Amino acid sequence: MEVQIINTPFEITVHGYSGAVINKNYSAAGLLLMNAMWEYVKSNNLKNKGQNIWVYPESHIVFAGVELKGEPMRNLELEKKKIQLAKYAYYKHIGPYSNLKAAYQKMNDYLFLKGISYTFPQLEIYGHLTSDESKLETELLFNLQ
Repeated sequence: MEVQIINTPFEITVHGYSGAVINKNYSAAGLLLMNAMWEYVKSNNLKNKGQNIWVYPESHIVFAGVELKGEPMRNLELEKKKIQLAKYAYYKHIGPYSNLKAAYQKMNDYLFLKGISYTFPQLEIYGHLTSDESKLETELLFNLQ
């Protein structure tokens, strides 16, 4: 699949945790936050859609969350982020997570060649986990200016 420019607005509300990225190790920061988020979601029996959603709201910050089913009836320890993109670049990466860096490069190269600027937030929406790494799916969304 190639990079697509989407002009239809995208909106999602996710609940999770955010934190600083140290030494540009985005995956370590995201995994730590994601594991804490899932521990909280499961221990509080929060109904959810089951997909990990990582949001990069600004440089050196990552937010790991999940879309809940319905609005919680009580206050949660989790942060709530409502993401709205009026126009965005989209790419679906299929394959190992270790190849995500190359997928990001593909997005960057495509947008640069087209003269398209992007900004934060950027999102990674992870498909359901499978033992076959060649079938892992990760959707990348870049907010376009």
